Amino acid sequence: MSRTTTYRCLNCLDHAVTRSFDTSHLSRTCPNCDSFERFVNQAVIDRFEALEASPPAEFDWNRLERREKLLVAERLARTDATLADVTVTETERPAGSDGETGNGESAEAGADGSTEARERVGDSTEPEP
Repeated sequence: MSRTTTYRCLNCLDHAVTRSFDTSHLSRTCPNCDSFERFVNQAVIDRFEALEASPPAEFDWNRLERREKLLVAERLARTDATLADVTVTETERPAGSDGETGNGESAEAGADGSTEARERVGDSTEPEP
Protein backbone atom coordinates (compact mmCIF):
# COMPACT_ATOMS: atom_id res chain seq x y z
CA MET A 1 0.00 0.00 0.00
CA SER A 2 1.40 3.38 -0.96
CA ARG A 3 1.74 6.31 1.40
CA THR A 4 -0.69 9.21 0.95
CA THR A 5 -0.63 12.87 1.98
CA THR A 6 -3.60 15.02 2.97
CA TYR A 7 -4.00 18.64 1.82
CA ARG A 8 -6.51 21.16 3.23
CA CYS A 9 -8.08 24.19 1.56
CA LEU A 10 -6.33 27.30 2.84
CA ASN A 11 -9.47 29.41 2.40
CA CYS A 12 -12.05 27.42 4.35
CA LEU A 13 -9.79 24.81 6.04
CA ASP A 14 -12.76 22.43 5.85
CA HIS A 15 -12.23 20.50 2.63
CA ALA A 16 -9.38 18.02 2.35
CA VAL A 17 -8.03 15.89 -0.48
CA THR A 18 -5.59 12.98 -0.35
CA ARG A 19 -2.88 12.35 -2.93
CA SER A 20 -0.21 9.69 -3.39
CA PHE A 21 2.60 12.28 -3.51
CA ASP A 22 4.07 14.68 -0.96
CA THR A 23 4.47 18.37 -1.83
CA SER A 24 4.01 21.63 0.07
CA HIS A 25 0.71 22.52 -1.57
CA LEU A 26 -1.69 22.03 -4.47
CA SER A 27 -3.74 24.64 -6.31
CA ARG A 28 -7.28 23.65 -7.19
CA THR A 29 -10.90 24.72 -6.88
CA CYS A 30 -12.40 23.84 -3.54
CA PRO A 31 -15.81 22.17 -3.87
CA ASN A 32 -16.69 23.38 -0.36
CA CYS A 33 -16.05 27.16 -0.67
CA ASP A 34 -15.88 27.28 -4.51
CA SER A 35 -12.62 29.26 -4.58
CA PHE A 36 -9.49 28.46 -6.58
CA GLU A 37 -7.17 28.09 -3.65
CA ARG A 38 -4.04 26.49 -2.29
CA PHE A 39 -4.53 23.18 -0.58
CA VAL A 40 -1.73 23.05 1.99
CA ASN A 41 0.04 19.94 3.19
CA GLN A 42 -1.58 18.75 6.43
CA ALA A 43 1.82 18.69 8.19
CA VAL A 44 2.12 22.44 7.54
CA ILE A 45 -1.41 23.09 8.83
CA ASP A 46 -0.67 21.01 11.94
CA ARG A 47 2.53 23.00 12.63
CA PHE A 48 0.72 26.31 11.97
CA GLU A 49 -2.07 25.38 14.42
CA ALA A 50 0.48 24.32 17.06
CA LEU A 51 2.30 27.65 16.72
CA GLU A 52 -1.01 29.53 16.94
CA ALA A 53 -1.95 27.61 20.11
CA SER A 54 1.44 28.18 21.72
CA PRO A 55 3.19 31.15 20.04
CA PRO A 56 6.99 30.94 20.07
CA ALA A 57 8.70 33.13 22.65
CA GLU A 58 11.58 33.76 20.24
CA PHE A 59 9.66 36.49 18.40
CA ASP A 60 6.33 38.37 18.37
CA TRP A 61 4.30 35.72 16.51
CA ASN A 62 1.05 37.68 16.66
CA ARG A 63 2.52 40.59 14.66
CA LEU A 64 3.19 38.35 11.65
CA GLU A 65 0.64 38.21 8.86
CA ARG A 66 -1.10 34.88 8.24
CA ARG A 67 0.95 34.14 5.10
CA GLU A 68 4.18 34.86 6.98
CA LYS A 69 3.09 32.50 9.74
CA LEU A 70 2.37 29.85 7.12
CA LEU A 71 5.85 30.35 5.62
CA VAL A 72 7.40 29.73 9.02
CA ALA A 73 5.18 26.68 9.59
CA GLU A 74 6.08 25.31 6.16
CA ARG A 75 9.82 25.67 6.78
CA LEU A 76 9.55 24.00 10.17
CA ALA A 77 7.34 21.17 8.91
CA ARG A 78 9.09 20.43 5.61
CA THR A 79 12.78 21.07 6.30
CA ASP A 80 15.27 20.44 9.08
CA ALA A 81 14.88 24.05 10.23
CA THR A 82 14.07 24.77 13.87
CA LEU A 83 12.74 27.90 15.56
CA ALA A 84 16.37 28.86 16.17
CA ASP A 85 16.78 29.09 12.37
CA VAL A 86 13.85 31.49 12.03
CA THR A 87 14.33 35.22 12.52
CA VAL A 88 11.88 38.08 12.36
CA THR A 89 13.11 41.34 10.89
CA GLU A 90 11.55 44.72 10.44
CA THR A 91 10.86 45.46 6.77
CA GLU A 92 9.45 48.54 5.12
CA ARG A 93 5.92 47.86 3.95
CA PRO A 94 4.26 49.95 1.29
CA ALA A 95 1.86 52.58 2.60
CA GLY A 96 -1.57 51.11 3.15
CA SER A 97 -0.43 47.47 3.17
CA ASP A 98 -1.22 47.09 6.86
CA GLY A 99 -3.45 50.10 7.32
CA GLU A 100 -0.50 52.31 8.28
CA THR A 101 2.79 53.51 6.93
CA GLY A 102 5.97 52.25 8.48
CA ASN A 103 7.53 48.97 9.36
CA GLY A 104 6.11 45.52 9.72
CA GLU A 105 7.70 42.23 10.60
CA SER A 106 8.69 39.61 8.08
CA ALA A 107 9.65 36.03 8.79
CA GLU A 108 12.91 34.64 7.49
CA ALA A 109 14.19 31.11 7.63
CA GLY A 110 17.13 29.60 5.80
CA ALA A 111 16.31 26.14 4.47
CA ASP A 112 19.84 24.89 5.05
CA GLY A 113 20.76 27.22 7.91
CA SER A 114 23.72 28.69 6.02
CA THR A 115 22.02 31.51 4.16
CA GLU A 116 18.95 33.39 5.31
CA ALA A 117 16.23 33.51 2.69
CA ARG A 118 14.31 36.77 2.82
CA GLU A 119 10.75 36.13 1.80
CA ARG A 120 7.55 38.07 1.95
CA VAL A 121 4.64 36.93 -0.11
CA GLY A 122 4.90 38.87 -3.37
CA ASP A 123 8.31 40.32 -2.50
CA SER A 124 11.78 38.90 -2.78
CA THR A 125 14.88 40.79 -1.72
CA GLU A 126 18.55 39.98 -1.95
CA PRO A 127 20.20 38.90 1.31
CA GLU A 128 22.30 41.59 2.94
CA PRO A 129 26.06 41.00 2.81
